Amino acid sequence: MDIQEKAVKPVNSKLAISKSSSSSIKSVGVTTRNMSKKLKESSQMSPLADYSFTTNVAPVIVINTTTIEEQLADLTRAIEGLMKHIQEQDAQIARLINKADNVDASHVMGKQVEAHDEVEASAKQHYTERDKYAKELQVSSDGLIPVDQLKEFIEGTIKSKIEGSSKSSLTYSKPYTPRIDSLKMPMGYQPPKFQQFDGKGNPKQHVAHFVETCNNAGTYGDHLVKQFVRSLKGNAFDWYTDLEAGSINGWEHLEQEFLNRFYNTRRTVSMVELTNSRQWKEEPVVDYINRWRNLSLNCKDRLSEASAIEMCIQGMHWELCYILQAIKPNTFEELATRAHGIEMSFNCKEDEYSVDPNDDDGDDGDATP
Repeated sequence: MDIQEKAVKPVNSKLAISKSSSSSIKSVGVTTRNMSKKLKESSQMSPLADYSFTTNVAPVIVINTTTIEEQLADLTRAIEGLMKHIQEQDAQIARLINKADNVDASHVMGKQVEAHDEVEASAKQHYTERDKYAKELQVSSDGLIPVDQLKEFIEGTIKSKIEGSSKSSLTYSKPYTPRIDSLKMPMGYQPPKFQQFDGKGNPKQHVAHFVETCNNAGTYGDHLVKQFVRSLKGNAFDWYTDLEAGSINGWEHLEQEFLNRFYNTRRTVSMVELTNSRQWKEEPVVDYINRWRNLSLNCKDRLSEASAIEMCIQGMHWELCYILQAIKPNTFEELATRAHGIEMSFNCKEDEYSVDPNDDDGDDGDATP
């Protein structure tokens, strides 16, 4: 009896193991069938169906094996199938975003650069959250696709696109950075009265006048950025308001952008042109001096005042040139004063030597015969 009992016990244990394996296999099969059913239901309830494209649920492998190793291998293949399905959904989401971009391009009036930046930001957010969802899927115990998370992402992306498109293109944004915007004016600061620049004239002279005005009011450096708009009008003001938001990071940057936009159209005069300048016939000597002086200010070569005066004298009428070269004036003011006096004396002498052709004896006509 003892021997028979010992022989029966191993057989009973094998039967128990076989029954346990069969029950586990049935349990796994039921689990995988439930997974397939849940996947189909989640695909039908997915918000992606509202955007005119279909989804194919990843096939779920029904496990019908006899060993734990084969069960694990089948589960691994099932997870790989789910990952492939996630990638397909990712491609569909990308197409949805592209479709939204096309709608924005045909209906929204705004700045194209800002719209492009918003799309890039949405795409970056999408890829970041996609990686997070993939990681969560790998560690998921039930193997289900995170439809709720995908739904939240899609709704958030579409909402951000709609809100961004609804912004008016006329909204003003400060062209300088938040660092500049946070600068505080000195205590007791009173905004000075600035000379206005409308895009015409000399931009460099305007900058010089603006800087001196700000310095006299006690502001220096990057504080000038916040005040510069007060000195602009017309085309110059339009240029300022069209600057990209947050693109100016300092006064030197703003000054360079301003000078590049409103470059000086003043003609540069060469030394040869300045040397060949001559006093016109019947031109008063003072007018010639002023004309030559203004021309010399545009010369690219720097002249000392003594050299400039000598060059100006050489362009005068020969009688004035001869006398003034002997006098050698030290300043343009002295040159203009002496040249005008000499010219007046010449005119007086010409009047004295002029003779009336009807007066034969040179009398004034009042003498009695």
